[in-house]
Amino acid sequence: MTKDSRNSAELTIDDYDRAERERIRHLLRSPAYVRADQDLHFLERDELRHARLQLEYLKPELALREHGVESVIVVFGGTRIVAAERARERIASLRAELDADPGSERLLRDLAIAERVLAKSRYYDIAREFGRLVSERCKEMAPCELYIMTGGGPGIMEAGNRGAYDAGRESIGLNIELPLEQVPNPYITPDLCFQFRYFALRKLHFMKRAKALVAFPGGYGTFDELFDALCLVQTKKMPPIPIVLVGEGFWKRAFDVEFLAAEGVIAPDDVHLFSYAETALEIWDRIAGWHRIPPPMATMEDSER
Repeated sequence: MTKDSRNSAELTIDDYDRAERERIRHLLRSPAYVRADQDLHFLERDELRHARLQLEYLKPELALREHGVESVIVVFGGTRIVAAERARERIASLRAELDADPGSERLLRDLAIAERVLAKSRYYDIAREFGRLVSERCKEMAPCELYIMTGGGPGIMEAGNRGAYDAGRESIGLNIELPLEQVPNPYITPDLCFQFRYFALRKLHFMKRAKALVAFPGGYGTFDELFDALCLVQTKKMPPIPIVLVGEGFWKRAFDVEFLAAEGVIAPDDVHLFSYAETALEIWDRIAGWHRIPPPMATMEDSER
């Protein structure tokens, strides 16, 4: 077929003269010509927030469905509560700095805080043991389909994912884009490690499949997620779930629920929306008792002997 006999719709860039070809290349490089679903600058526009919200819901939702994740235990806690060895390294570093600058009030303050963090490192161990315990129990019992889900960052969240990793079971991390970069901890299952832009969508995914919430000592982020869950249960926007606060001494000082009830700002029954625990086994017993999860067969046989 000759050039003249081809339909005009079959023209290619080579059929145009040099000036026309350059104009076509300019058009192909134009931002306006980028397909909408591939145009990141377009998707960043304020008017596209609704589309970003939908995408941020769907990406983790579809991945969780594909992995058969229907029920999770959400674990929250402070990013600064690290494993004991890291806490000791921090203390040693601060003491070395103090040797060079013994009068520094900042270093003295930071050292006192670091020593308090070391005292709380036991919570890292409890969270890790709890993640392992849940994962092992659910591997032993076919009806138990609970997965550990955390905020994906360091500290207590790392410990929860690490326990599941120790047991050879998948776990989930929902990280969030923050001004101060927070990388995901290395113990999350890669296919179940997500990054969020919007706190609202992250909160939705925490609560949508939650069969229990476990809150370890932490700061504003931990309080945010804990009170969000308490409010949803209190207002009956979601079914009641076991909410377990680990470390009664910490929580009773940080959150005086009896005071709130006495002041009349919450109902008397609202003080019973959660319980306390001190060990990984106590946390599991609260959750298993609530959901009537039977003990492992080996435990049942031991109790019958």
